[in-house]
Amino acid sequence: MIIEKLTLFNYKNIAEATLQLSPKMNCFIGHNGAGKTNVLDAVYFLSFCHSASNPVDSQVIRHGQDFLMLDGEYMDNGQPLVISCGMKRGQKKHFKRNKKEYRRLSEHIGLIPIVMISPADTYLIEGGSEERRRLMDVVIAQTDHSYIDALSRYNKALQQRNVMLKQEEEPDEEMMAIFEEQMASAGEAIFRQRTLFTEQLKPLFQQYYEQISGGREEVSLNYVSHCQRGPLLDVIRRDRLKDRAVGYSLHGVHRDDLEITLEGRLMKREGSQGQQKTFVISLKLAQFELLRRVMPTTPLLLLDDIFDKLDAQRVEQIVSLVSSDDFGQIFMTDTNREHLDQILAKSSHDYHIYNVREGSIVQA
Repeated sequence: MIIEKLTLFNYKNIAEATLQLSPKMNCFIGHNGAGKTNVLDAVYFLSFCHSASNPVDSQVIRHGQDFLMLDGEYMDNGQPLVISCGMKRGQKKHFKRNKKEYRRLSEHIGLIPIVMISPADTYLIEGGSEERRRLMDVVIAQTDHSYIDALSRYNKALQQRNVMLKQEEEPDEEMMAIFEEQMASAGEAIFRQRTLFTEQLKPLFQQYYEQISGGREEVSLNYVSHCQRGPLLDVIRRDRLKDRAVGYSLHGVHRDDLEITLEGRLMKREGSQGQQKTFVISLKLAQFELLRRVMPTTPLLLLDDIFDKLDAQRVEQIVSLVSSDDFGQIFMTDTNREHLDQILAKSSHDYHIYNVREGSIVQA
């Protein structure tokens, strides 16, 4: 899968741009705040139907404007594909595939597999468990639509159970049992998928980390879930009185986590900035490789300012990796032209360079 042409109108600080893209490497150079990351975010938006950084859709519409439009012309194994999005402020967004609008946006997820690596990914280490669950969900959802349905069913039942837990009067026993059974059924399906995902991801991740770090450190991932304590329905029901006391559900797959360790200790306590960034990049590259193996088309790779806080040896290893034939179309941003020149010098593939300044994008 590659994007041949990308059109943006009123997307964040970009008033208007039409880009004819390289099938291999697309490099965006500019100062912080110039708008280069917004191009990558637009590519992400066309894959996931939402921004990577703005949870509220209206926040991606250019300031002072009432609507936005995005249009991507793709080539998928020799077949043309057009994805377009239009959105007016205060109204729902509309996604179309080859001019036909989707009934449900979830039908689009997975059509254009994508992996994005950005400075915000440090939240995978420093942030709460919800960040690491989101990583699992983003990858699995691209490969299996039944997972999206299970998440939807689980979250709906969880929300309804929490409403009942907050009631002053004693909850209806029969209704509570129904919501708990729905949580357990969907939750165990989610648990099985997340377990398989972790088993597949872990060796790939360790391989990438070893290559980038030069084998100097040992890292690992460990999936932790309440489902490991026994049947989830029993686990949820066991502490219903505690849940009533706090007013929400203390147990379930909404509390799952990925433990991230360096030399057997939690990375966020032990790792330097360089080690943490190496961890995140390795994790995302492993995510890419996993998607590449199971999807019918090679994912797009978005690299947003990934070289900051890395020593020269680690930068060189990453340059060598992304310059290989294992990767398809790449979008990359940097404030430093030297990093991009290193990659381009090692690659024999076609590339485009774009200068970005105050939302204006000009091909060099």
